[in-house]
Amino acid sequence: MIGETNRLEPALASGEDPAQYARVLESVYEATMSGRKPPARPRSVIANSWSRLRALGLDPDRCSITETGRESEIEEGRRAAGMAEIFDEAVHGLAPLVGPDDANLIVVADRYGRILWRHGSSRMLDRAERLGMIEGASWTEEAVGTNGIGTSLASGSAVQVFSAEHYSRSQHPWTCSGATVRDPRSRRAIAVVNVAGAADTVHPSTLALVDSVARLAESALREKHRIGLDQLRMISVSTLARASQPTVVVDRSGWVAAVDSMAPIYRIALPKVMSSGEHWLPSLGLCMCEPLPGGWLVRPQMDPASGTVCAEVELDVQDPNAMELRYSSAMGSWSIDLSPRHSQILVALTHAPEGLTASQLASQLFGDPRKTVTVRAEMSRLRKRLAGILLAQPYRFDPAVRVKTAPAVRLYYPRGVNNGAQQSGANAAPARTRSRSARTRWPPAPR
Repeated sequence: MIGETNRLEPALASGEDPAQYARVLESVYEATMSGRKPPARPRSVIANSWSRLRALGLDPDRCSITETGRESEIEEGRRAAGMAEIFDEAVHGLAPLVGPDDANLIVVADRYGRILWRHGSSRMLDRAERLGMIEGASWTEEAVGTNGIGTSLASGSAVQVFSAEHYSRSQHPWTCSGATVRDPRSRRAIAVVNVAGAADTVHPSTLALVDSVARLAESALREKHRIGLDQLRMISVSTLARASQPTVVVDRSGWVAAVDSMAPIYRIALPKVMSSGEHWLPSLGLCMCEPLPGGWLVRPQMDPASGTVCAEVELDVQDPNAMELRYSSAMGSWSIDLSPRHSQILVALTHAPEGLTASQLASQLFGDPRKTVTVRAEMSRLRKRLAGILLAQPYRFDPAVRVKTAPAVRLYYPRGVNNGAQQSGANAAPARTRSRSARTRWPPAPR
């Protein structure tokens, strides 16, 4: 095997001859693409990427930029929360790699793989433009093949791609090192920091440096968030002192700065379009909301379990980096991020409108109907986030809620489990078939 898999795995070892290694990779690449047995196996992260792209039918000779975002979309992406800080950290931390005479380029892309910024010498900017690495271009795997941006997003880890490890032949003269930046609060991918350059400039330490810069960007975002909550807490002190009912103060993203006469809470989901007045919030029920500088003052008006507003809920679990539940009703619209486990539970409930018991859910989630304690703990946490939407005994969506799923939702069931309906004990015989909803793996492949 060429290389060994670990969290920070450079494309080649220190001291290895890049030119000789590139020739080996080329022979591996050509054999793999032609269906012959390669002389060596590529690294796991590369092999997995090639496998995904071959399954999609992507032609390695036709990977090219077909469209780019409008200037207004690029500017909107740059103005998104935290993106400017990420770019500043990238330029500051990676400056030694992109001097006027260096054959490297700093690229920052959003969580959709769309390039927002490039930084480097005019010579490298021109070379990158001929390749299609320009602002607004999508550099996901599905668009341009294996690369530092798209493969980092798909794998969720820092990735260095060298020469013929790129799926597209047009990128073989290049090397790139990319690391995903995650929101320090939700752990959701929000950007990718990438260094791209000529293949002969590859160095094992580049990957570690790019990953360190990504972690520094996350630290800067974490500190900015803390300062914002502290400021909001100071602004709301006098208001909370006069409060005569349960009250919570949140920032514009729903992160809690202070609570009064309520159990501690970490975050609440706010409508996409927030305004002063009444809103139905998933964890609090009907609330009166008032604006504050940098946030909102929220006062629950009723028991969150007392009735559900007729609403529509959509589950989107296609992208493992951005799984979410979207809610829409006459009282407003909002979305919340979902963990893989909570996504798995909710998808299971969409396939069982009549509901599932803790034992049935345990069979579907773990292949063991006895793990009901774990299921009840997860459902308790989930129902607190989705008050009035999920019911118990059995666990199910409220009949007043219309539930739909995004296209191509995929659900995993452990080996030997057929929708949880056939397995009645720990020693039940493995099922040889799976239902339609259980044919593919979890989590789903990225879009």
